[in-house]
Amino acid sequence: MGLRLEGVTRRFGDLVAVDGIGVEVGGGETLALLGPSGCGKSTLLRVIAGLEPADGGRVLVGGRDVTTTPPHRRGVGLMFQDHALFAHRDVGDNVAFGLRMQGVGGPERRRRVAESLELVGLAGFAHRRVDTLSGGQAQRVALARALAPRPRVLLLDEPLGSLDRPLRDRLVGELGDLFARLALTVVFVTHDHDEAFAVADRL
Repeated sequence: MGLRLEGVTRRFGDLVAVDGIGVEVGGGETLALLGPSGCGKSTLLRVIAGLEPADGGRVLVGGRDVTTTPPHRRGVGLMFQDHALFAHRDVGDNVAFGLRMQGVGGPERRRRVAESLELVGLAGFAHRRVDTLSGGQAQRVALARALAPRPRVLLLDEPLGSLDRPLRDRLVGELGDLFARLALTVVFVTHDHDEAFAVADRL
């Protein structure tokens, strides 16, 4: 089993941002959440990842209730639209961030960083400065960082939104291939119908 949400709700004062969402995403399945900005998609991802508390309902990952579990112990990886890379760290240190949070030791951490960078087509980039990367490369580094802790569930919040159309079209195909190869459970947030149909098994 991958991800299951049971009546998940998130409120901000009188505003109900996420209202009793219930959905199940199977192991190895990619679900696209499609909708306009401001409809609660990103908030739902943040609740699943543990960055926002749920005001009601349950979040289960691999059959385990993680509703009150700290983010770094949920088995969930999250990639933001703006990549959220640390400009003062090199590529390898960015990718290693989640591994450090998990307490993964030096030799294993370096091996997992190299493995993750190779997965996204950036082998040999570990010592590159973040501010020298192109938009597409920064997107791949953010994906490698999300993959390095080997999450059971991967959440992508408009991951291609800041890229130009030709690059987006190319990366959409690469993402679909990568998800299938790793048999990841993925929730992919987008407002782009073409992206959703190209990447997802289900909308």
